Amino acid sequence: MRINLTKKQIVNSIYMQIGFSKKISESLLEDVFQIILKNLISNKKVKIAKFGTFSLRNKNERIGRNPKTKEVKIISSRKVVLFKPSKELKNYINND
Repeated sequence: MRINLTKKQIVNSIYMQIGFSKKISESLLEDVFQIILKNLISNKKVKIAKFGTFSLRNKNERIGRNPKTKEVKIISSRKVVLFKPSKELKNYINND
């Protein structure tokens, strides 16, 4: 069974560990997300030490095919967010 970590759970964790109110904890988390988004939108990499790097990549327009109907469609060009985990994060995940 797959269990997802929600934003509400992260806010509760900040509240319990640091002691800020839930409102301040939520605002803090939102600010972190906004900083990451603003930097990605302006095509900057976001490097978080011992965690990883977020970056944007342009994907070109390409031909796609619906596997059921075999219908051919053009998939438009777009930007995608990439995440590359740091060596420390990889080691932590693989050693636990």
